Amino acid sequence: MPLQPLIDAAAAAAAMADIHPPLSPQEARVEAHRCLFCFDAPCIMACPTGIDIPTFIRKITTDNLTGAARTILEANVLGASCARVCPTQMLCEGACVMLDLEKDPIQIGRLQRFATDHVAANRIDVLTAPRTKDAGRVVVLGAGPAGLGCAAELAQLGYAVTVYDKKPAGGGLNTYGIAFYKMRPEVSLEEVRMIERLGVTFRYGVELGRDMQMSDLERDCDAIFVGLGLGGANRLGIPGEDLPEVVDALEFIEWIHTQPLASVPLGRRVAVLGCGNTAIDAVTQAKRLGAEEATIIYRRGAAEMSAYVFEYDLAKTDGATFLFDTVPVEVVAEGGHVAALKLARTVVRDGRVEIVPGSEWTQPFDLVLKAVGQEKQVGLLEQLFPGLTLDRRGRVEHDPATMRTRLPKVFVGGDAASGGREVVNAVAEGKKAARGIHAMLTGRAVTGPVQPSRHGTADGAIGSGFNHPIRVHELEAALTKG
Repeated sequence: MPLQPLIDAAAAAAAMADIHPPLSPQEARVEAHRCLFCFDAPCIMACPTGIDIPTFIRKITTDNLTGAARTILEANVLGASCARVCPTQMLCEGACVMLDLEKDPIQIGRLQRFATDHVAANRIDVLTAPRTKDAGRVVVLGAGPAGLGCAAELAQLGYAVTVYDKKPAGGGLNTYGIAFYKMRPEVSLEEVRMIERLGVTFRYGVELGRDMQMSDLERDCDAIFVGLGLGGANRLGIPGEDLPEVVDALEFIEWIHTQPLASVPLGRRVAVLGCGNTAIDAVTQAKRLGAEEATIIYRRGAAEMSAYVFEYDLAKTDGATFLFDTVPVEVVAEGGHVAALKLARTVVRDGRVEIVPGSEWTQPFDLVLKAVGQEKQVGLLEQLFPGLTLDRRGRVEHDPATMRTRLPKVFVGGDAASGGREVVNAVAEGKKAARGIHAMLTGRAVTGPVQPSRHGTADGAIGSGFNHPIRVHELEAALTKG
């Protein structure tokens, strides 16, 4: 049957409320005073943008919220978004000394939100840029986190920057693809406005190759940054995939961000294919918006899912169910609409997933969300930049220190470079690319971020996660294996 909204506006607002509500001023002061303000703090090394976390927290203890926000935003222009969407358990909070001392890390993400919310609510601009943009002209392709990180850094270095994006608004996945209970799109859109106030120009609704040719852009600029995101969901290759109720999970999440919650169409029995973090976002929001059943279907076992454990636990708490070692073999139609999935059990042999013969069964569903990975934009990249070199996974090859590609004027960051990582990684890559562009055009390097807590160390005060980020769970796994 056709999809339709299942709950009213009040119920939807309550169900999709902030999963981590903002700290009160008293809560923030108490939490900030728990910090040990470590010398050579491991939380700094675990932040890919190198935020000086002890410094901004210390400023909160003295009620200097504007100064705290300045410390954050100078390192990470999307600090407000990252405060909400970063997997802090894997990054800064996972490296916190208090995790070992008290089994309870400092709530760095919520303190970061407290400071950045202060300047946003009071319309305080803590970043500045030269009024005259005479350092050069740079084109940024994509208004997602990588493009925004690059554009903001270049604007502060005195460049005239124009950002092109095919969406009607900037922010990329921060605006269109994050679970609503983690962050509302208004937060991301305010960050875009902040970057506009640095003098960056945005051109929306522009599809390269259709509305504008690369030859026109290349002629009028000194450098190009490629921050294009990933494409649509990978195809399943099974009968019934093109039925109207088979939808990309990110498209479903975009519905939630672009229309009133109570008008989002939904099925009563929802299947989500895949078990990454996007799948968890989709299944959890479906359940919160009134789905009677919301089920993750994953072809491998729980130990092999790419979703973080805390996201998995959240989905189970919200009532989602999981079918592991299961794969869809057909979308069953009734009257031209999705009625069920034909499923089969799987087994992994020599690393490959195989269907168990005779294990098929049919289970009713009326909405199927695909979260089985996104296509790399190989065709588009090769069309726009014929000289680029891509690796076997569809990522643009580049110098990781400067993000420069084999094409002298072209730099890259975000999904096009990494294949898809965290928002904070994309911001850092955009910032590195901006500095790479600046060094190419002027011969002058920009260093930092400078971490005052590291003065006197062997590498000066430069060391931070911006240079050599650590991921705590990966480091622990390597140490355990070793």
